[in-house]
Amino acid sequence: MPTRPELERFFFLDDDDRDLIALRRTDAHRLGMALQICTVRYIGRFLGEGPLAVPWEAVEYLAGQLGIADASCVKRYPERRWTVYEHAAEIQKRFKYRDFTDRKWGRFRGFLYGRAWTHAEGPVALFNHAVTWLRKNRVLLPGVSVLARQVSEARTVAERRLYEAVARAASRADPSLAPALAELLVVPEGKRVSELERLRTPPTKSTGTAMVRAMERVEEISAFALGRVNLSRVPVNRLSTLARYGQLSKAQTIERAPEPRRTALLTAVVRQLEAQAVDDALDLFVVLMANRLISPARRASDRERLAMLPQLEKAARILAKASKILTEELDLVAEAGTDLDVGALWAAVEEAVPRTAVSWAVATVEALVPEDDGSAGAAMREKLALRYNTVRPFLSLLGESDALGAAPAGRRVLAAVRRLPALSRRRVKDRPLLPREVDAELVPAMWKRAVFSNSKLPQGAVDRDAYVVCVLEQLHRALNRRDVFASPSNRWADPRARLLDGPRWEAMKADVLAGLSLSEDAAEHLDQLVQARPGCHVAADGRPAGRGRGRREGGGRRPRGRRPRQVVGGQARRGG
Repeated sequence: MPTRPELERFFFLDDDDRDLIALRRTDAHRLGMALQICTVRYIGRFLGEGPLAVPWEAVEYLAGQLGIADASCVKRYPERRWTVYEHAAEIQKRFKYRDFTDRKWGRFRGFLYGRAWTHAEGPVALFNHAVTWLRKNRVLLPGVSVLARQVSEARTVAERRLYEAVARAASRADPSLAPALAELLVVPEGKRVSELERLRTPPTKSTGTAMVRAMERVEEISAFALGRVNLSRVPVNRLSTLARYGQLSKAQTIERAPEPRRTALLTAVVRQLEAQAVDDALDLFVVLMANRLISPARRASDRERLAMLPQLEKAARILAKASKILTEELDLVAEAGTDLDVGALWAAVEEAVPRTAVSWAVATVEALVPEDDGSAGAAMREKLALRYNTVRPFLSLLGESDALGAAPAGRRVLAAVRRLPALSRRRVKDRPLLPREVDAELVPAMWKRAVFSNSKLPQGAVDRDAYVVCVLEQLHRALNRRDVFASPSNRWADPRARLLDGPRWEAMKADVLAGLSLSEDAAEHLDQLVQARPGCHVAADGRPAGRGRGRREGGGRRPRGRRPRQVVGGQARRGG
């Protein structure tokens, strides 16, 4: 049942429609031909044996436009069988509809196979896109079963092409790679799960030891070196769908899969597992920095500052009293124009506050409130430096990992991370760290006191623990900004890496354009869009009255000079 907007869009008769309908002699034939015109426009095909198998609301809507009082006369339309087919052929020729079997329109097959290859869509979605393409290009729709077989065949060919392409790429990279991946499906002696199941299990704790295991998992999966498998000709979403299916399948199911499907599944799964392992490790690093380092250090610093608050309050009260008396006495001296008597000034102060109390208050403020700005942040960093033992276990694995990369803004941070393994192995008690051995420009103002002014170290020595944690905090921030990124990765990847360019784009270009029904000339496509938009405004504002040839978008036609119809209160009327 078409809705009211659909009736106005697809069952509206314009001048071209009326010209063709006017050639019929009887009301039954005129209304019948109008039904066929609007039916093929609405559903993309003629009804053939049953041209009247349409909702009666559509019949009455067309009869009202044609001025036919008795819409039931249309029942006489199919009395002569060949009249229906003759009218359908005439409509097809007049409005340039093509048969589905017409070789001239064989590019539909290219669209269907290209879309099946480049888009990981289900059969229903691909079927709907096929129908949309056929209607857009005025190709008469075949039967549902015919089109469903075409869609099924295209998806089968795309899947077979995917398995063969991935397995062939793995074999070219290393002939021994497929057998090595197949060993992941074996359950080791004394174990309850296969190696693949073990590698699928992400870390569950947020500790330094768990971070070590997460980095070891990354190294173990990276040992397959799947980055050398050239899959640039395979769409990323197809690989992702294949990997997602393999991730949800049991090892026994993958093992029973025939070749080349099994090799393709294992390659896609382990390739995605490598990215997931890197993501899990970096997620754990972020949680570790936030929950095990930064938050505890901030809480400890806040507790210490709160503990100092009573002393600061007492010192502040003493200094406030002394300052008030000093200000009053100095004002009196200035008004009298006499010389300043220091003894009398101290005597006035000591009447309210003893001199020893003033000295104690000054010493307390100097000790508890540093002269530099950001004392709270600096105090927190001093506490944060004490958390070095939490990060020490995984410094070597993190610094030596090949998964990390950097944009220009993050190269200094990554270079400092690369030096962390050597710093973690250094015996600083025997050989203190010197300023020239670290990147001082990487140390922000909040960290300078903790890194360069540790009173427990020799003069001029750098606090190794504070510097290491400082670098890790900078890494934490750089990861969140993607100045430092990971590869392979899904959540921490370089945003630029997902853009197709160069050879990768050239390899995918033909299939992508076919799947989107676009030509290779981008300028031509953009020119069509630019020309279409101003044309719409000209048609609405400055088109002279008279008969027109332009069709409305979606197949409907509207005569020139007539305003669009609007629905008000359930009734269609002309816009005023």
